Amino acid sequence: MSAANHLYQEVILDHNRKPRNFGKLVDASHQAEGLNPLCGDHLWVYLRLKDTQVEAIGFEGQSCAICKASASMMTHAVKGKSVADAKALAQEFRDMALGRLDTDSGEHHLGRLEVFAGVRDLPTRVKCAILPWHTLHAALNSLAQASTEGEADPVPGSGVEQA
Repeated sequence: MSAANHLYQEVILDHNRKPRNFGKLVDASHQAEGLNPLCGDHLWVYLRLKDTQVEAIGFEGQSCAICKASASMMTHAVKGKSVADAKALAQEFRDMALGRLDTDSGEHHLGRLEVFAGVRDLPTRVKCAILPWHTLHAALNSLAQASTEGEADPVPGSGVEQA
């Protein structure tokens, strides 16, 4: 097993066992529901925006380890960022997971989220990793739902919607 794969597994397991920002945000100003019917991932993302900044974020639901770890790391990464930076980070994450962003040669702001770069080699898991980001995108755009399938798929064929 390569060092990158080992790190990927450790991060997934850690965030699955101890998800950060897990739970409903009672005073959320924005929220959205996300569904990945292929895996059964079902989660809600809650945001409290103050001016143009993500002041607080939380998530809850039932999902596989990859989806929960992605949601946990997403909440950590976007808390305190501007809405514009959160949207840009969501786009970079989805591009990375879909193989559209080469993290080795392209400029990006993913930081620790780069451990998910290997998911692009696991097509059945890509939608698990990007569902929280689709749901964040929906919440930021005041959409009630996001999905990795059908008409609620923000970007048909990839599970991502463009704003």
